[in-house]
Amino acid sequence: MRWQGRRQSDNVEDQRGEGGGGFPGGGRFRIPGGSGLRTAGGGGFSGILILAAIFLFLKFCTNIDPMQILVDSGGGQLVPGQTQSDTSVKNNDETTQFAKTVLAETEDVWSGIFKAEGQTYPAPTMVLFSDQVRSACGFASAASGPFYCPGDRKLYIDLSFYDELDKKFGASGDFAQAYVLAHEVGHHVQNLIGVLPKFNQMRQNMSEAEANAMSVRVELQADCFAGIWGHFTEQKGILDVGDLDEALNAAQQIGDDTMQRKTQGYVVPESFNHGTSAQRSKWFKRGFDSGKLDNCDTFSGSI
Repeated sequence: MRWQGRRQSDNVEDQRGEGGGGFPGGGRFRIPGGSGLRTAGGGGFSGILILAAIFLFLKFCTNIDPMQILVDSGGGQLVPGQTQSDTSVKNNDETTQFAKTVLAETEDVWSGIFKAEGQTYPAPTMVLFSDQVRSACGFASAASGPFYCPGDRKLYIDLSFYDELDKKFGASGDFAQAYVLAHEVGHHVQNLIGVLPKFNQMRQNMSEAEANAMSVRVELQADCFAGIWGHFTEQKGILDVGDLDEALNAAQQIGDDTMQRKTQGYVVPESFNHGTSAQRSKWFKRGFDSGKLDNCDTFSGSI
């Protein structure tokens, strides 16, 4: 990915080295209620939201402890090796510059997509942290992996996660790393168009198994949205040969089935909450090939 020399986002908070401390009144990944973006009638956003609402209303009807939806790129199972004590904070090192550039690229792509829908895209803030962090969704450690919090519209990442992505999970390459950020931004888009607030409302009446099944659909849509970003990034001519393969390999390596085989030696399908390796790569590729929101409807039909 030819990212050097491109615009870097200013929507970044660098909290590395500060420590997180506790956060009163909330679990790490609890989703606070939020207001969605008002969408223009007949557009791709509203169509996805309506389908999601219908699917949720018809299918689910019991109770759940509402966790898990926002632990990204591996269901909270990715444990970065670096900690606050052994991290030398460099605010402008190459990895930081890369993350800022990828965020800027997502801003450009989604601003254009929202503009075509007659909307304005409010960009998220990326919080860089080490070891632990506080968010509007509560306290999180680096062991949680990257995540998005709809309560403050921020995505959080300990950049040492990228070392684990490469060395432990075999997902190397800059476009694999870009996919991780684009997936989190995909959750931000879901929050804006009302998908996450709708799930937050409906999940109170879901069983754990039902919520896991719906969480998979939410996560796969975020993968598809990441693919849409990749589609338009490719059109800019800044992708290298092999970049798509890097992203697809990353999607494969962090699928629920692959992760469970690596960590516990067997799979428990009813506990899947992000999607299988095949599903994650399929939906990223679908967004990448089409660049269309309407092709990212994971809420109706089979996935």
